[in-house]
Amino acid sequence: MHIRSFGVVLSVALLTSGAYGKLKFESVQLADEDAAMFPAISFAKGDNKTSEAECRAFPGSPDWPSVPDWDNFNASISGALLYPVIPAAACYPGPDRDATKCDFLVRSASTSHFYIDDPLMTLTQWPQGNTCLPALNTTGNCTRGGFPEFVVNATTVKHVQAAVNFARNKNIRLIIKNKGHDFGGRSLGAGSLSIWVHHLDEFEYLPRFKKVKYNGPAARYGTGLEQFELFNNMARYNITMVGSGVRTISANGGWFAHGGHGHLTSLYGLGSDQALELGVVTADGEYVVADEEENTDLFYALRGGGPSTYGVVVSVVVKAYPPTTLSSSSLSIACNPPADTNSRAQFAPISTATNFVNNTNRFWEAVNIYFRYKETIVNNSGVDWDYLYPLGSGSFSFRVRITYPNTTAERAAELLQPLYDNYVKAGFNFLPFNRIETIPTPYASRISPPPSSNGLAASRYRSRLLPHANWASDDLFNKTMAAIRESVEVGGYNFHSLALGPSPRAAGWPGRGSSVNPAWRHAVLHACLMTQQGVSLTAQAARDEEARIQGYLSRWRELTPGAGAYLNEGDPGEPDWQQGFYGSNYGELLRIKKERDPWGVFWATTTVGSEAWEVRVVDGYPRSQNGRLCRAGKTRVVEGRSL
Repeated sequence: MHIRSFGVVLSVALLTSGAYGKLKFESVQLADEDAAMFPAISFAKGDNKTSEAECRAFPGSPDWPSVPDWDNFNASISGALLYPVIPAAACYPGPDRDATKCDFLVRSASTSHFYIDDPLMTLTQWPQGNTCLPALNTTGNCTRGGFPEFVVNATTVKHVQAAVNFARNKNIRLIIKNKGHDFGGRSLGAGSLSIWVHHLDEFEYLPRFKKVKYNGPAARYGTGLEQFELFNNMARYNITMVGSGVRTISANGGWFAHGGHGHLTSLYGLGSDQALELGVVTADGEYVVADEEENTDLFYALRGGGPSTYGVVVSVVVKAYPPTTLSSSSLSIACNPPADTNSRAQFAPISTATNFVNNTNRFWEAVNIYFRYKETIVNNSGVDWDYLYPLGSGSFSFRVRITYPNTTAERAAELLQPLYDNYVKAGFNFLPFNRIETIPTPYASRISPPPSSNGLAASRYRSRLLPHANWASDDLFNKTMAAIRESVEVGGYNFHSLALGPSPRAAGWPGRGSSVNPAWRHAVLHACLMTQQGVSLTAQAARDEEARIQGYLSRWRELTPGAGAYLNEGDPGEPDWQQGFYGSNYGELLRIKKERDPWGVFWATTTVGSEAWEVRVVDGYPRSQNGRLCRAGKTRVVEGRSL
């Protein structure tokens, strides 16, 4: 990792074990004496006066902190301030050119943990502006674009508090980055100060944790704990916790802040439903504990009400369950597959043989039969995840894996039999579901090394939560499936969905009292439409694609009135995002936002209260973060002209 750091290097205080109720890094906090030495990191102390500046400070603007300011800030956090070099700068002419590193980035970085461990990078590049992409034969220059200007490598709560205070007191745009899984641009921001919480990754198993109505096993861990590390601790302590199916996502972070789904969603609820207690740094710089008894407004808002807007969550206590098994089976269907072996390989099944059809209408009939079955999965605490791919020339591929938690193979076979019977009744000669695997919760039965991070992408997710109502009527169900078919067959988009149902019963206490989008509680399907585009997509092509895909998504919205979408895999251009991402909770969440953060310290696109500010995009990419953050609706003047 190539990082330029400041020359100030101070000794870091030895972290001692904190009192019960805190992780070690939470015991190192900012004190008034620290602020006395450098007033720019002073706490707000009840001062609700907001800055009157039209825009956040920006490199080159008169209010941008001076070099001595940055040096003193760095000294106040013991040298934790970084000015990271963009990794792909190694591929461009200039002082950072490095042919060996460039070759690694192009050929090998996606099969390593490199991007997850980098303080700047996010796996989705379009919000940055695509100003510095890795390539062996580059043209043009590498510019910073939407990447932050400085990064605080937070390893203690003190680092987080100082960064929040410095950004607030100096009118600097502040962003929060964890592992870099961000499809909407919330971990990027031109001219910003980034709090990198990647290393707040301690874990503590609590065999007996008592909190109001809960008395049982739990775990406390830092917001930077990676999902594979959570799985490893599940294996160490022979427990189960709700987590993501993607091992490089943070076990807390953005995944948690707006719900978070996984293999156990229909049984135990969403990730945010598991929280019993949260450690938070608020906009005034204070560290607080939020639970059902204190700071209850934050406890409500931070469990599903969106990331990067009410405070910086540094730790969480979650429920732990007995070891959980999954009984699973798979289905693969291909329509008019290419004859050559290499092309045929893409139809390789997950765990069963592929079923082939040679008629497009019959293919979609088979898909519809399966989608009808999805409600049965949800009603029996199961989850599935599927992929529909258009392959050109009338060729399509459909794959799905079904999982039933804490279900025997025999019972899973009983649940699957009606689906197979419906295929037989419709004249499909499909292989029966005669191979059902019963395994421990994925990855939780063994200790595993860090997984690869995947490569860079430019894809934008668009999604919709489809409710039970769309299964209650044959007419509405058929119209829904026709809209999905049109999106794939005519639109040429990839379709991905998960059958899952985090009902109030599954959420339990205190999950059902959280701020998660109410649409989740009535959902059968989380459906996503994804574009097939490379990282080098031009701004004009991105705008054209944005306009085109909205035509298909509008049909989805028409068929699901009052439903919503999942922010973490949602459309950055969601037309009515307040309703779509937050539903009826938005008004209360906005009240909490204004009360807790009157300065507007925390801002990220499509989060609660974000309509008050806007990014003045300079690269033309829709919803890009490559531009200065300014108050919405203000007139800007450039060279005497109103813009």
